[in-house]
Amino acid sequence: MKRYRTLLFDVDDTILDFQAAEALALRLLFEDQNILLTNDMKAQYKTINQGLWRAFEEGKMTRDEVVNTRFSALLKEYGYETDGTILEQKYRRFLERGHQLIDGAFDLISNLQQQFDLYIVTNGVSHTQYKRLRDSGLCPFFKDIFVSEDTGFQKPMKEYFDYVFERIPQFSAEHTLIIGDSLTADIKGGQLAGLDTCWMNPDMKPNVPEIIPTYEIRKVEELYHILNIENTVSS
Repeated sequence: MKRYRTLLFDVDDTILDFQAAEALALRLLFEDQNILLTNDMKAQYKTINQGLWRAFEEGKMTRDEVVNTRFSALLKEYGYETDGTILEQKYRRFLERGHQLIDGAFDLISNLQQQFDLYIVTNGVSHTQYKRLRDSGLCPFFKDIFVSEDTGFQKPMKEYFDYVFERIPQFSAEHTLIIGDSLTADIKGGQLAGLDTCWMNPDMKPNVPEIIPTYEIRKVEELYHILNIENTVSS
């Protein structure tokens, strides 16, 4: 079995529960605006948001364009004229409160940091990601955190990974594994950078783009088997 030394972890829906954080932030934002948040609005927001972030991954939009237009675009469909930038600022403050962990993630990361060099690789807003990681208690386990906003590039761009690799001492692609939930950002990006990849797919989503990961897991604990180490906190 292949021996890895360096593990690159995505954040959202890989080690932190972004779905829970997002649901709380959306509820608080709409309450703040005195707008009833319907299930239809939630679904439409996900569609708009995912489309914008996909454009960001493809280099077609900047991060600021994504975050400052998504809420105004959503609410315009329901007859509201709003300032997307102001709504984003409020949403960001609510989102920063969300540091819920994926089940098993804290024990896994605290275990792995004793035997591997751990790094964060995430697209997103730097201040938000750092705060959520600090509040979750995970920050001390990682040797460095690479947020797309700070690097000037984003996953899956090869330039993003070049930036990361240059800052990891004695880096070896052959002995590095990236773990993430996004086929188009984490898995495709890892492949373009010459890495083995592990797709976190708890909901058994179909692999529509047919980007084939090296490994696929449903729960973070399955990494113990892939890494050939013992789960010292298992019951």
